[in-house]
Amino acid sequence: MDRRSRRSALRAALAGPQCLRPASVYDAISMRIAADLGFEVGMLGGSVASLAILGDPDVALITLTELADQVRRMTRAAPLPVVVDADHGYGNALNVRRTVQELETAGAAALTIEDTLLPQAFGEHKPQLIALAEGVGKMQAALEARSDPELVIIGRTGAATISSLDDAIKRAQHYQAAGVDALFFTGIKSRDQLDAIAAATTLPLLLGTPGEAICDFDYLASRRVRIAVQGHAPMAAATEAVFQTLQAIRGGAAPQQLSGLASAKLMQSVTRGQDFADYGERFLGLK
Repeated sequence: MDRRSRRSALRAALAGPQCLRPASVYDAISMRIAADLGFEVGMLGGSVASLAILGDPDVALITLTELADQVRRMTRAAPLPVVVDADHGYGNALNVRRTVQELETAGAAALTIEDTLLPQAFGEHKPQLIALAEGVGKMQAALEARSDPELVIIGRTGAATISSLDDAIKRAQHYQAAGVDALFFTGIKSRDQLDAIAAATTLPLLLGTPGEAICDFDYLASRRVRIAVQGHAPMAAATEAVFQTLQAIRGGAAPQQLSGLASAKLMQSVTRGQDFADYGERFLGLK
């Protein structure tokens, strides 16, 4: 599946009747596993990107170039459409333009641009929002910057937990009017909140880790939620597995005493080992 086809597939999913659980992906192997398991879409969150690339928390230290390079590696590895968390676009609206261009070239199927003030302002402990007019300008810049009209631009707001639900809806309505393809909300915990959002907007919706009270996928689908992020457990699971394995080795465990390791069959599958054996036979004369 080429890049255009991946983007078209994601657009079809956003237009469809279901609410999808995306695979939280962060590198080439996690992409391949998600694709092999039949996930329809992957999600590269900003927090897991920062962990995978820098080993740092999600405090806006990662650069656009680092993110784009990681997306390129991931999209090369598997034909899974990926929604990329592009944070605030790495600066003002002009930076947003370049962010879209770089991530489009890297193979992203969609990207989100949010209206949180990043990086964190001096002396401010609580998250802040940029002005609505600046947010609209960023969405317009993102839309103008794409060269492939199939690339999905998603306007994201965290206003529901920073200012108010009314502000979140107001911002979303303006982003919708600017022409974005979908809307992403974080911090939505109740049916009343989601009902109000669905009534005030018309675009496909994405939710970031919806609260337990609304995590009914039939209900979410009925409110036009097409993707509901379920957190980033794969990264946490991988970190725990590496920690336990290295701890056991440091403690003197022999290789045969280690547990929780991928089988040779799984490693052969995720590395596409048989494909490379075939290439070696065809191109290098290896038997």
